[in-house]
Amino acid sequence: MSVTQTVEIPASHRLTIDVPREVPEGTVILTFTPASADQRSDQAGECPICAAHRDPVTGNPRYRPEVYEGMQEVDDMQSGKIPSTLRSFNSLGEMLEDLDRDDPDDMND
Repeated sequence: MSVTQTVEIPASHRLTIDVPREVPEGTVILTFTPASADQRSDQAGECPICAAHRDPVTGNPRYRPEVYEGMQEVDDMQSGKIPSTLRSFNSLGEMLEDLDRDDPDDMND
């Protein structure tokens, strides 16, 4: 397992590192590599948790297979390839009413 996280080194050169829970406890080797200008601009403003869950080779986010399947299903619904089961609402109140309705057949819609 490899975890990459871009951090800013303060003038004090002191860091506090939060390690993701996916990393097993035990001995690790920390490697510090200065970031290139391109890497710094690519990572600017990115959530550190998101950065830690990127594939170190491709830079793409790593998700469980069912997440990719769900993303593809939504894309297919939006493009019209499959019938849409997505609901839309005109207001927050309308959505909250639907959530409060507690219809037993909602799971099948």
